[in-house]
Amino acid sequence: MSIFQQQWLEGLQAKKEAGLWRQHRVLNSPQGVNVNVDGRLLLSFCSNDYLGLANHHEIKHAAIDAIEATGVGSGASHLVIGHHREHELLEKELAEFTQRDRALVFSSGYMANLAIVSTLVGKSDVVLEDKLNHASLIDGGLLSGARFQRYLHNDNESLERYLNNLSDDQRKQLVVTDGVFSMDGDIANLPELSDLCRVHDACLMVDDAHGLGVLGPNGRGSVVESGLSQEDVPVLVGTFGKAFGTSGAFVAGSDELIEFLVQMARPYIYTTAMPPSIAAATRASLKLIQQSDDKRVYLQQLINYFREGVSQLGYDLMPSRTTIQPVLIGDTHKAVALSQYLENQGLLVTAIRPPTVPNNTARLRVTLSANHCFDDIDELVGALAKAKTDGFA
Repeated sequence: MSIFQQQWLEGLQAKKEAGLWRQHRVLNSPQGVNVNVDGRLLLSFCSNDYLGLANHHEIKHAAIDAIEATGVGSGASHLVIGHHREHELLEKELAEFTQRDRALVFSSGYMANLAIVSTLVGKSDVVLEDKLNHASLIDGGLLSGARFQRYLHNDNESLERYLNNLSDDQRKQLVVTDGVFSMDGDIANLPELSDLCRVHDACLMVDDAHGLGVLGPNGRGSVVESGLSQEDVPVLVGTFGKAFGTSGAFVAGSDELIEFLVQMARPYIYTTAMPPSIAAATRASLKLIQQSDDKRVYLQQLINYFREGVSQLGYDLMPSRTTIQPVLIGDTHKAVALSQYLENQGLLVTAIRPPTVPNNTARLRVTLSANHCFDDIDELVGALAKAKTDGFA
């Protein structure tokens, strides 16, 4: 056995023993509230399809029509011959939606964040990130080569201490945060962050993957909900795999920012463009998002209803007003056992464990969709109550 094989086997065994083993679940149906997973029908509370658009007929038809007109693959990177008219139109519509000069489309959110952070800062610079930022933001900071520091979660005093202590030889300071934190569901204090960055001449970057489509007027996200502009938040990132119901990501900002990324961001330059049909589907989704205020109001009603029901059972809910509603369990093995118990009751709720979340904070990550109904919430709350009675919580 080679040293590599020995390392692989030991690492896999350690994962199993720690209760951190992960495995694929095979989806045999469209994404939605009622899904067929591994051949079994389940009521799902673990998708990021917040507005229920992943299987929307208008978006599907837009993709089908685009495939007929443009084919399946883009065939090249954006800067060779892969930048289709559908990409161009989507970028213009995203710029208008986010109230910014320009937008730039990427094939995935992970790639977008790696590209942006690693392009905007380098060895002589500093990047300061919220401790609970998404892994793609953390990895972008680490790969940039800049001095990297993580401040306490949603703690602007912690950030201010780091900003005050920066040495004079740090040329550029990039502050990076999620708008809505993907595992806790809370929202960054963006107005205070913006003020801090202005005082210290730092650039603020917000990844609003879980806010766009759900928060703010017309679903414009946490930045607009906070009353902030392009000047306040120079770098705005969004993804299409959540409320948009499609796939890919974008960054929006000033003309200079976007052109700088086009010319300098290696993950953008050297990656095949997303299929034009996905861009066309996302354009259809963007129109629906802006017309979905009623869905956003309904979602908030579902959130309040869920929180009231679960709180009465004595579960530890985290302080979130978003579609992400974590039920804190703590122990990894208990969280996995409760998730399996719920699945045995016909409910799909994922247990989130370290290293995705800090040690001793394993939780059920309940996510709500505009396609859920109040009866669905009652079914979940009832199963959680039964889990208490049966000793699984």
